[in-house]
Amino acid sequence: MKRLFGTDGMRGEAGKFPLDPATLEIVGASLANRLAAKLGRTPLLVIGRDTRESGQSLEQSLQIGARRAGADSKAVGIMTTPGVAYLTRTLPADAGVVISASHNAYQDNGIKIFAPSGRKLDDETERLIERDIFSQSEYPASGSGKSSAFTPVAEANEMRARYLDFLARDISRGLSLSGIRLVLDCANGAASTIAPELFERLGANVAVINNTPDGRNINLGCGSLHTEALQHEVARQQADLGVAFDGDADRALFVDAHGRLIDGDASLWILARYLRARHELKLDTVVATVMSNLGLELAFQSAGIKLVRTDVGDKYVLEELLRLGASLGGEQSGHIIFPEISLAGDGLITTIGILQAMAASSKPLHDLTDGLQTFPQILINVPVKVKRPFAEVPKIQTAADELEATLGSRGRLLLRYSGTESLARIMIEGESQSEIEQQADELASLIQEELGA
Repeated sequence: MKRLFGTDGMRGEAGKFPLDPATLEIVGASLANRLAAKLGRTPLLVIGRDTRESGQSLEQSLQIGARRAGADSKAVGIMTTPGVAYLTRTLPADAGVVISASHNAYQDNGIKIFAPSGRKLDDETERLIERDIFSQSEYPASGSGKSSAFTPVAEANEMRARYLDFLARDISRGLSLSGIRLVLDCANGAASTIAPELFERLGANVAVINNTPDGRNINLGCGSLHTEALQHEVARQQADLGVAFDGDADRALFVDAHGRLIDGDASLWILARYLRARHELKLDTVVATVMSNLGLELAFQSAGIKLVRTDVGDKYVLEELLRLGASLGGEQSGHIIFPEISLAGDGLITTIGILQAMAASSKPLHDLTDGLQTFPQILINVPVKVKRPFAEVPKIQTAADELEATLGSRGRLLLRYSGTESLARIMIEGESQSEIEQQADELASLIQEELGA
């Protein structure tokens, strides 16, 4: 059976299987039925979405299916992915569902399901939901569910206020941003309202770009994938810090006062040293993925901090954090996890952490990256028809082996498939940008010939 749930939920083109209304009704019914069987009572779901034009329709379909299977549900409306995870944990609800395709274009959508712990739904339950989808299972109406086509506006506002209070009071811990000038790029996504409100509440002078979602402009030339406009605006306004969120605000990238991009690796470097100075970096260990730059690993070695790598995906970072009992992990993309605060990456919490590090050191952001020397890196995506193991394609495997030998200990090759799209991803690090660009182009051309769409 084909797997629909990947490392980051289920994603596809909105309106087409499996992101069509009929299938989403089955998902809602299946989830409710599985929870009811496990709990022995009526389950409660909390549902949030980003700003895509397809989101409300899919939200309603999920609620219809859940109600048919006898569940209660609350729809918070537009809410960040980590906000839904927080509400799932604290309402409490029995599951949280986020309707979002994160950094993808508006034509796509997806669903992520959270357990009450704030972790993503377990694989076993995902497989059961997939089985129901492919068998087109339906559950007879039980009449016990209380969800409706909408949640009262006042109730949805109260849930959003609860999350905002958590960030402003519990996470910020008295942080004052008086005198700090911020520029926020909200990617026309889920952070468009809550991010400006949060940082204004903390006293910052806030300027905002890309916070007028129209259903189709989410991530469009903006946010964490396209930081050029933010870099320009930070320089123009002589701001202290720029923050770029993605569509569902589970990640954040930063721009310093010089207009220089601070990626997830640099954020981990800043946050790790801040936490260790406070004796809060457990095991003197940071968890990152194989995508993190070799320069970060060498910097951590020089600082006496251990870097543990995982496969790509916040799911794997979280699993390793919990297995080790470590307190900080993340991805180069800006997805940072503080497991003692939240088991979901949260761009707003990451931003608060960076601002706390700046306040504690009384230094601007660019000074906090001192000691981190990154290697030139290039990432190329190649569309593929089929995701054949690279080891089964002799020409690709031979080329990869030869390239790794050429790079030696002063570079890295990472060749993998995307977990959510039909793409082969080539990442090369080395000492010369021009050399790795040529190497990446040659390998990409070969993959295109052998597996290309």
